[in-house]
This record gives sequence, C-alpha cells and structure tokens, in this order.
Amino acid sequence: MKAFDYAAPTSVADALKLMEPPHTAALSGGTDLINRMKDYVSSPERVVYLKDIDALESIESSSKGVSIGAGATLAALLEHGEIKKTYPSLWKAAYEVATPQIRNMATVGGNLLQRPRCWYYRAGNGLLALKDGKSLVREGDNRFHAIFMTDGDALFVNPSSLAVPLIALGAKATILGPKGERTVPVAELYRVPKGSQERELTVQHGEILTKVVVPATHAKNASYEARHKQAHDWPLALASVALEMDGQKVGSARVVLGAVAPVPLRSEAAEKAIEGKALNHESATAAGDAAVKDAKPLSMNAYKVQLTKVAVKRALLAAVGDRYWEEG
Repeated sequence: MKAFDYAAPTSVADALKLMEPPHTAALSGGTDLINRMKDYVSSPERVVYLKDIDALESIESSSKGVSIGAGATLAALLEHGEIKKTYPSLWKAAYEVATPQIRNMATVGGNLLQRPRCWYYRAGNGLLALKDGKSLVREGDNRFHAIFMTDGDALFVNPSSLAVPLIALGAKATILGPKGERTVPVAELYRVPKGSQERELTVQHGEILTKVVVPATHAKNASYEARHKQAHDWPLALASVALEMDGQKVGSARVVLGAVAPVPLRSEAAEKAIEGKALNHESATAAGDAAVKDAKPLSMNAYKVQLTKVAVKRALLAAVGDRYWEEG
C-alpha cells in the first residue's frame, strides 16, 4: 500500500476542505477502498475519514419518506423498523449483502459508490480492461460480467445492491461539493464510461455523497437476488420491483435489474408486460421473459439470462406475498 496522508474531520464542512481533487479518497466503512489500496488499484495521496461526522449517520423518518445518511451502516438500516415495514425491497437487499461483520462496517454511501468487482479491473488493467486495443473481458473469462449493454467496452457490472431497490423506489441522492449542494435521482449516480479516462460514477473528485432520501410510498415492493451460494457471495442477478396496484391488477410498475449491466438497469419491457394485468405466476413469468429480450450475453455468461428471468418473476411475486420457492 502506498503511503498517504490521513485526516479525520468531524464536520462535513471540514471534510470538504480536505477533499482536494484529484488524489484524495473518502473513507467510511472501508470495506472496498482498503482492498483497492492494498492491491494498488487506488493509491490516494490523502484519505479523509468520514465516520467521525455524526451528521452523515442519521436515519430519519417523516411523512415525506425516510432520509438515510450516507454514513449509516447497513446494520443500522436493517434495524430501522420503518424501512423494514415500508421498503422491504431495500431491507432485503441490505440483508443479503455480505456477512453481519461486514454489514456492521459497510455504509450506505460506500455500497452505492463502490467500484466494480471485475477481476481485470482489480488486477490493474483499468476500468475498461483493454490491452493493445483489445478487451480482456470479451476475449477472456467473463462469467460474472454484463449481459446487457455489451456492444461497447464497459463490460463490468455495477456492484451496488442498494442502488437497485433505491432506483425502483424513486430515491434521490444529495451530493455536496465545492460548488454547493445538488440532488439527483439515484440512477444518475452512474454512467457508462466511453473511454479509459472516464469513471463509471458521476460523483466528482472533491464531492461527498451526504444522504439518500426515499419518498413515502404505498407501492408493494420487493427484491430477489440469485447467487452461487447462500453464504457470503455477490449476486449473479438481482431484481427489485415497486408496484402501484389498481385493485387486483398492476396499475404501474418499476422493475430494476442489478449485476447484469454496467449501470443498474431499469427494464421498461418488464414493466409494460406486467402493467394492467393481475399478478400471478403466468404474468410474472411473462415479465421475466420480457426483461431479457435485449440481453446480449458474452461467451461465458449466458446462464445469467435465465437467472434474470427468475429474479424478476420472484421479485414480482414476493411483492404480493407469494414466495412459492420457500414452501416445503
């Protein structure tokens, strides 16, 4: 690990002063950054520790929704009764992250802004993993890479589990920087880089993600992820849904996919397939099929197409209380 300066401010204002671009990194739980620094994937000259800033750790409920500080741990999120009751899709996604020990350290902001787990990137080959103008991913081991948006060179998958339900729920993120505060939909935290000098995150050097606000909702919502094993593992496919019901039929739907594209991917095809219909196994299966109609898997990850179908189907049915796969 490269030597670095360390600062531990106790206010957001002081943290901003210390976050001088471009060779400074914010440290919260550290479950991602420390590993990258050990592997020399990231080598900041200064690390600004944010966990001493109490204002970033609060979780507050109101009639307008819930405000979640970027420094709140996943464990704290899981302990919040209103989140489990009103936003089960978010609660479930947080519960599935890693292990209890990691959830006690990992933060909401850290989960949203973690860097891709692509092994080519983590081995120091850059975000697009190009060598001599050729894609190491496309020509190599791409079992865990994207199956959507694969025409370009960005073939990693977005690693955030929380972004998927937050986007489905219409959440917004607040970012503070030298030019002031801005609020954007959580979906706009991400972009597909076109060149090796671009990042996949829209939060700029010198900016701090301070909170996420999830609006109040009556939507039925749920998440479902498919992974290799039940123990600590990353999702191979993840789906989150939020459904506004019109009696026994789906009035409107939001379906978001994770772990299958460089950004959390909203599936309008799946939404159209389920809207106006009663939610049952047949209609949920049709929505799962529609969700993957634009999939273009790589040489070794076509299995993700079927996993994505199942994730969408089960997330939809879980939203209305049908968890048939858990029955004896």
